Amino acid sequence: MQNFYNPNLEELIRLAIRSGASDIHLSSGNFAALRVHGDLNYIQETGKFSRDVLENFASSILNAKQYERFDRTGDLDFAYTYESQRFRGSLYREMNGVSLTFRLVPSVIRSIDELGLPEVLKTMAGKHRGLFLATGPTGHGKSSTLAAIIGEINHQRKAHIVTIEDPIEYIHTPAKSVIHQREIGHDTENFASGIRHVLRQDPDVIMIGEMRDLETISAAITAAETGHLVFGTLHTQDASQSIERMVDVFPPHQQNQIRLQLAYTLLGICSQQLIPTADVKGRVCATEILITNPAIRASVREGKTSSIRNTLMTGMSLGMHTMEQDLARLCREGRITKATAKDFAYDQPEIDRMLMSGM
Repeated sequence: MQNFYNPNLEELIRLAIRSGASDIHLSSGNFAALRVHGDLNYIQETGKFSRDVLENFASSILNAKQYERFDRTGDLDFAYTYESQRFRGSLYREMNGVSLTFRLVPSVIRSIDELGLPEVLKTMAGKHRGLFLATGPTGHGKSSTLAAIIGEINHQRKAHIVTIEDPIEYIHTPAKSVIHQREIGHDTENFASGIRHVLRQDPDVIMIGEMRDLETISAAITAAETGHLVFGTLHTQDASQSIERMVDVFPPHQQNQIRLQLAYTLLGICSQQLIPTADVKGRVCATEILITNPAIRASVREGKTSSIRNTLMTGMSLGMHTMEQDLARLCREGRITKATAKDFAYDQPEIDRMLMSGM
């Protein structure tokens, strides 16, 4: 007979917080699993969760409209707050029943310096128009990076900032800026619709939680082109791939026009990964930074994205660097091991050369 676990949700959340977990995974017939410093581990002493317990968890934290949507579609992204701790939740059906995933959202918005991000990102907060992207795998700090830049704007100047998120993660308290945060499915129908309507709301800064389809990407480029400062995220590996992804979602007959628009609206790209530290007590952010200059504009306009990497490698005076250059820096500083640098590099021969030469 299986030993199913029957706790309350608050007990599990307290365990995750004490453990320093970034994510909680719950699924029918399995032990709870916590992700700590990037590693996922089962918590076997809790016992396994039954389908009924997880269904009860879901019904206790969702309102009627959310549960109806989940019941109809089998998937739901939502925000949840326990005491002062916020979570980004995902509820979904799978072959054994239902599963719940919670991402812990830090209660304090950390600054660019506190996150260990490149100083050049502060210059993006001072821009008044254009498009800036934070890219990288899921769970590697893109939302934290954009929250830090939005926080910088909020404390530096008077602006109207509108965020469109699914769901809302970091809560911004207005300082010098006016801030309105809108949630998909609650405050607006979808990203594309939210962007179209925000243009009539007198925004200075627009933050888009995820640019996942043609309509959203097109609306974001238009917003940047019409004199707004736009921030967004993509699930892409590096700067070159990010540009290609944005172009490739459009039909072939539109791609030249999109390249031209991107060449003149793109401000920069921060591609990032969270890397386990040498002491295995945390993770550090490694980045690839693109800052648009005439060479980058020409590469984007002419579809020669393969040449962007060389521009990044030689553009360090402008704040640019490749992922391999940053991994090599972290290795020199003793913050990550050589083995880890190799594991997370995009270009294996290049990181080998850098590590051998001590670059």
